[in-house]
Amino acid sequence: MKLWQKENTVTSEKIERFTVGRDREMDIHLAEFDVLGNIAHATMLETIGLLTADDLAALKTELKAIYQQIQAGEFVIEEGIEDVHSQVELLLTRKLGDTGKKIHSGRSRNDQVLVDMKLYTRARLFEVVQATEKLFDVLSRKSEEHRNDLLPGYTHLQIAMPSSFGLWFGAYAEGLIDDIIQLNAAYRLANRNPLGSGAGYGSSFPLNRQLTTDLLGFEGMHHNVVYAQMSRGRTEQAALSAIASLAATVSRLAMDVCLYNSQNFGFIVLPDDLTTGSSIMPHKKNPDVAELLRAKTNRMKALPMEVTMVLSNLPSGYHRDMQLLKEILMPAFDEILDCLDIAAFMLEHMKVKQNLLDDPKYDLLFSVERVNELVLAGVPFRDAYKQVGAEIGDGSYTAPRELKHSHEGSIGNLQTEQIRARMEREIAAFGYDEVLETLSKLIR
Repeated sequence: MKLWQKENTVTSEKIERFTVGRDREMDIHLAEFDVLGNIAHATMLETIGLLTADDLAALKTELKAIYQQIQAGEFVIEEGIEDVHSQVELLLTRKLGDTGKKIHSGRSRNDQVLVDMKLYTRARLFEVVQATEKLFDVLSRKSEEHRNDLLPGYTHLQIAMPSSFGLWFGAYAEGLIDDIIQLNAAYRLANRNPLGSGAGYGSSFPLNRQLTTDLLGFEGMHHNVVYAQMSRGRTEQAALSAIASLAATVSRLAMDVCLYNSQNFGFIVLPDDLTTGSSIMPHKKNPDVAELLRAKTNRMKALPMEVTMVLSNLPSGYHRDMQLLKEILMPAFDEILDCLDIAAFMLEHMKVKQNLLDDPKYDLLFSVERVNELVLAGVPFRDAYKQVGAEIGDGSYTAPRELKHSHEGSIGNLQTEQIRARMEREIAAFGYDEVLETLSKLIR
């Protein structure tokens, strides 16, 4: 029997197959969080008299046993069981009889799946944060290693001013901090407790929602029970928007690698074992890893819009449409984590070419340096600008190749330590160590 099924009612097998969809496949990922939510809920039920102390002890013993099965990869959702919530309750009832049936008091499947999704999203977002930090570390380290290796800077894809690999790597490192900030915004939306909102209208039982909030390590609760249900979809959209932002950063980096690796630019070298060949051209070393990174991350930019379309025109309250959000959100976490790992691996092994700007074709990169020379000699900037333009026009221009950039964030002052310190502060703001410590107490 389903959690929602009444006596003497049967749902068409065809309808059941359609409505369950991929839920059993997706719900495996929610299993550990469903157990944590059950332990917190049962603990709360005992404090308000809906479970005895013996009931709670028995339930916690069995729930911890299920948790161990999940961690060992032995947990399955059996054939004919429509979701993880039903499977866990079934296991409890098999072992404990009526005690297992009591655990659903004061709860709806709506707030049960919602708390699972909040816990799942919170945990996966921090996985993304950790993977982003690893990519950041590679970029930051490479920035320092190549601080003196100059690189042409471009605007409008025209050579503009001298840059450096130190600046290039460092720019993407700092860009990841903004992505971390967006991940934190999504994390905070996931970090609120909906448990106790029931089907969206609360319960006549004297539930202690603050207790489950504390037990599950949430920052706070969704106070209004209607809004608790309305937060479903909004949380997923925020998470996917943060992932899309991060994907955009990686996509742009991948595009630069494709461009800089080409013979026409020739700024970097990808080792042979990071490239693929051509079936007809023996000279080819294709940057497929960067191209696929670009494609995968570009595709992720569309994910927030998928959620938007699923949620379009929905009134308040719960709707089964929201079930489909799992199919958008869950694979996205795996995809972005894979892309972050490959991006870090690619950059770690990528080689940069030195002395690029010694080539006379880059002489014009130093035109601003020539203008600044004249300004320092007392020539008004506008006159200096015109003079250098005339020198370039009549062929008398000579590139002054000595660079004197010293201000914050320039070639000669990358501010790497300041960027690292800012990243550390933003990651510390998640407070995830405290969350893990709180959750560990539930399963000890």
